Amino acid sequence: MSNRPSSSQSSVGTGGLSHAYIQHPSLRCNVPESRGLFYDDANRLLICVTSDQVFSWETASFNPEVSPSADSISEGPILSVRFSLDKKVIAVQRSDSEIQFFHRETKKTLTHKCRAGSESLLGFFWSDSPLCDLAVVKTSGMDLFACDSAMNLRLVETKKVNVNWYIYTHESRLVLLASGLQCKTITGFQLSTAGVVRLPKFEMTLATTESNSKPIISAGDVHLITVYGRIYCLQVDREAMLLHTYRFYRDAVVQQGSLPIYSSKLSVSVVDNLLLVHQIDAKVVIIYDLFVDSRAPVSAPLPLLWRGYQGSDTSSQATNKENEGPEASTSNENIVMYEDAWTFLVPDLILDQTNKVLWRVHLDLEAISASSSDRTSLLELLQRRKLEANKAKQLCLGISRALILERRPATQVTQAIDVLVTAYSYSVKAGIYKELKNEKTTATTSTNGSSPDNERQRASGSSISEEEVEMDLPSGSADGQQESQLSSPAISPDELYKFVFASVEEMMIDESDYLVAIITEFLRSISAEKLKVDLNIYVMTLRLLAHSKRFAELSLFVTNKIIEPSKEVALQLLESGGQNLRVRKLGLDMLRQLSLHHEYISSLVQDGYYLEALRYAQKRKVTSVRSSLFLEAAFASNDMQHLAAILRVLSEMIPGFKETSEYYTFHGLLNETSSSVAV
Repeated sequence: MSNRPSSSQSSVGTGGLSHAYIQHPSLRCNVPESRGLFYDDANRLLICVTSDQVFSWETASFNPEVSPSADSISEGPILSVRFSLDKKVIAVQRSDSEIQFFHRETKKTLTHKCRAGSESLLGFFWSDSPLCDLAVVKTSGMDLFACDSAMNLRLVETKKVNVNWYIYTHESRLVLLASGLQCKTITGFQLSTAGVVRLPKFEMTLATTESNSKPIISAGDVHLITVYGRIYCLQVDREAMLLHTYRFYRDAVVQQGSLPIYSSKLSVSVVDNLLLVHQIDAKVVIIYDLFVDSRAPVSAPLPLLWRGYQGSDTSSQATNKENEGPEASTSNENIVMYEDAWTFLVPDLILDQTNKVLWRVHLDLEAISASSSDRTSLLELLQRRKLEANKAKQLCLGISRALILERRPATQVTQAIDVLVTAYSYSVKAGIYKELKNEKTTATTSTNGSSPDNERQRASGSSISEEEVEMDLPSGSADGQQESQLSSPAISPDELYKFVFASVEEMMIDESDYLVAIITEFLRSISAEKLKVDLNIYVMTLRLLAHSKRFAELSLFVTNKIIEPSKEVALQLLESGGQNLRVRKLGLDMLRQLSLHHEYISSLVQDGYYLEALRYAQKRKVTSVRSSLFLEAAFASNDMQHLAAILRVLSEMIPGFKETSEYYTFHGLLNETSSSVAV
């Protein structure tokens, strides 16, 4: 990224270009006497509280028409609210020493208190670990409790740590406890279904200046995110103006570079495994893909926009422009982008305390594609998308077509095709994309390419080495991971033929050499991945070579098995052989090799070799070819001796042939034309 984002962007994000946006309708809290909004990330609930009630909305479906659930609680201060994972119990933190529990069915209440004076309660969260159901974080450490159906708490274990603050996400099941004068010493625990795992203690990086020799990290400076099944910690270093990234493994925490920041205040979102860094002072979003080694942004920094309702298609920026503008705001939503009352929630939500609404952050894949100049990297990015898999797929097909139609260098087009082929190969082997087997339209290539045993997982870039064993992510911890099993942007070779090569053939017919070069590399890539080939791509290649009269090269493609034998290929060779006898002979030989007797005999007769065709039929005992085919060819040649010979052979081959109308017809013609020929 070469240019620093401007800080003079408009505070109202309507109109203009954007790569990320929030969209109407939001989830709105219209509860009178509301005393605050909370978000329960474990149950994905938006929670609104009054003095004696708790209202909750499901955010998974993000349906504004759904009415909230309402539960009564006793009056009192409310610092935080979380439902148990079975949603039967509501836990309310009342103070820095007290949590109150309310059973939603039995109405039973329970109060849990810390030791007054000696420790302060920092917060709590529910767990699905087999060891405990509830974790309570205090300044003296973390208590793990088991909770039965009657809400009886039993202390299971205490983790003794001096704690200044903590962060936790249910998505990662990871809690980070900060200690030390600068709060840069971090102790981590993962409370997953596999148990409680303690991470190695690590120190966060902090730059110092003369004016601030001992900067302090706050909880708001640290973010836990999960992308591509990997858990990262992001830490803001304001003195260095960097966002440090740390990656968690089973037995290590490794710092993995830093990202530049342009705002003293920032937050992050994760949408479809892409990291969105909100530069709040500059009022722009910078998107990163942590999967790749490069720390360059995916696209240029642009503002986060608000968009009006667009139905099911939310990613078309061209359509949205018609509805964007100050007049698109509803009277109830006077939005100020990145206002102080915004709270960014893991992974992709924004809680607006002022307007009492919850927004979901979206990506505009079309806008990202339009602003990217590196087509190969863009295709790799799109092939890793899951939330809008079909949109990503269509963009990939469009990009591939455009590369060919724009006559980009063949090497560039080949790189793009390789990305799509390897991504499809990985998806099939990983079980994400179910390959359809159709013997009539596909053929398996024979090659010395890589085997499934040592196949590199290149669909999304480089693979993880065996030495780098990652932390386990709980099953179902990320929405995108579940949806990836339902949809994939992978493009099969059949689809590449139908929607790329076939669609450009007519427009590229006068530059067939260029298109053949690309198709040849496409076939090489498919062969290397041991994938099935749509036979139509072979036929197209022959057609293009014949059009440019490259018959010698065409022959080499066939004899060297670059183009695999099939009925369709043989028939195309016969058609192209009208301009070259050697090519036609290749077609005839292929029909014979494939034991396509009917087609072979018909082609011989068509070429005037009806006697050879009849001998072949007699030798192979082929009876599917109608006898009149031979008789008509002999009669048309005006060679009555041949006609007599064919009648004789057919009489021997076919029982009762002398009683057929064909025999009487041609025998009569023979007698009329040449009574001297005996039959």
